[in-house]
Amino acid sequence: MLNSLSGRFLILTAAFVMLAEVLIFVPSVARSRVNYLELRLEAAQIASLALLAADSLDESLEQELLDNAGVYNVVLRRDEMRQLALSSPIPEPIYATYDLRDASAMTLIRDALATLADSEDRIIRVIGSPVQKGGILIEVTLDQAPLRRAMIEDGVRVLTLSAVITILTAALLFFAVRVLLLRPIDRVVGHMRAYAAAPEDARRIIAPTASVTELREAEEALRSMQTQLTGALRQRARLAQLGSAVAKISHDLRNILASAQLFVDRLEETEDPLVRRMAPKIVASLSRAISLCESTLAFGRVEEPPPRLTRVPLAAIVAEVVDGERLAAGEADISFSENIPAGMTVRADGEQLYRVILNLVRNARQAIAASGKPGEIGLSAEEDDEAWWIFVTDTGPGLPPRAREHLFQAFQGGATKGGTGLGLAIANEIIQGHGGQLQLRRSDPSGTQFAIRLPKEDVHLAPPNPAVALPEEGSEEEPLHRGSSEAAE
Repeated sequence: MLNSLSGRFLILTAAFVMLAEVLIFVPSVARSRVNYLELRLEAAQIASLALLAADSLDESLEQELLDNAGVYNVVLRRDEMRQLALSSPIPEPIYATYDLRDASAMTLIRDALATLADSEDRIIRVIGSPVQKGGILIEVTLDQAPLRRAMIEDGVRVLTLSAVITILTAALLFFAVRVLLLRPIDRVVGHMRAYAAAPEDARRIIAPTASVTELREAEEALRSMQTQLTGALRQRARLAQLGSAVAKISHDLRNILASAQLFVDRLEETEDPLVRRMAPKIVASLSRAISLCESTLAFGRVEEPPPRLTRVPLAAIVAEVVDGERLAAGEADISFSENIPAGMTVRADGEQLYRVILNLVRNARQAIAASGKPGEIGLSAEEDDEAWWIFVTDTGPGLPPRAREHLFQAFQGGATKGGTGLGLAIANEIIQGHGGQLQLRRSDPSGTQFAIRLPKEDVHLAPPNPAVALPEEGSEEEPLHRGSSEAAE
């Protein structure tokens, strides 16, 4: 009970109401004290006026008037020269004098608390203003004990009433909270538990019905989260099925490619110069395809090997990519340019770097071909003290907003009709495995540029340094050719 929201709310409500009543209690007791003293002053004034009307009173009648007023002495000053007084013996010296005429609220509260704290029988003097303008001032002496008892009685009544109000208020708030807040919250919790039991079932997504604004917003946020999660789970299931299918296809494709490689090996024995020149490239392409199939099978077993970092000549890799893509361009009006410093070597896995550059250049070629306009694809490289930089640019139409938003997400970042977005996702994963970064520098109607950063740190697979910035566009080290790679497939 105490650990529940309603139980804690009940306790807090009672505590805060009691705190409010305590804050009310202190002024109430001070007001009770003032009322008691004002009544004594009024009764003493009436007794003094009776003495004035009778000119003289015997001692027994005077004592009766004082007893009725509850005081020992009365002094009523009606003008500067004339005083009327009733008096009787005072049992002990006057302990304190209180002037009610100009007392502040804090003074009255302080005096009231002092009276409650003092349990001794004291004689006090009280000065006040006569009622009905019956004089300049009136002064009386009286016992403090009856005053203290009256204050305690009033305080007990206030506290009793406060306790009743606290109980009623807490009970009403408790039931109100149960009905208006906790039941809707319990309903949301029930929906969450039901959804957790079968998150793939779209029928269990909550339908917002709360009338309270905050709860309505919470339900809508929960519905959005559940919708996205259900979609993600469905996509994961489809990807798992796709992965299983790809693994099976890769297994059979590897066998087919291996057979094709055996036939291509025979082509090297021909005397045709063109065939002899093209045969090694075909053999290399088939070897890469077989290696890719084997990597796909290994990936399906969660055994993807890390990159084997060695020093590889960048110009040779770029030239091989450009030769293949120039042939694939066919009749399309697409030109290629290379600006790779002679002798530049980078530390990378040669086969994986080839796949990255091939994906970027192929995306660029397909984007330009799809636009139906002439275009240019440029590859350049440079290095600084911390990293090697490889730039792939083209003059294609640029990336659509959806492709930029899901740039490196498989099956979501496709930039062309029918594209899957796998190309950039694979390239990004490979570069991250090298401890580097694949970044989109720009993408607009004039073209897009991708930059590959490979770190020079000696530690293998060192994490990328986010503080390293790309070279500024327009600098002297800028690649000679601008353009864009049409991102995802």
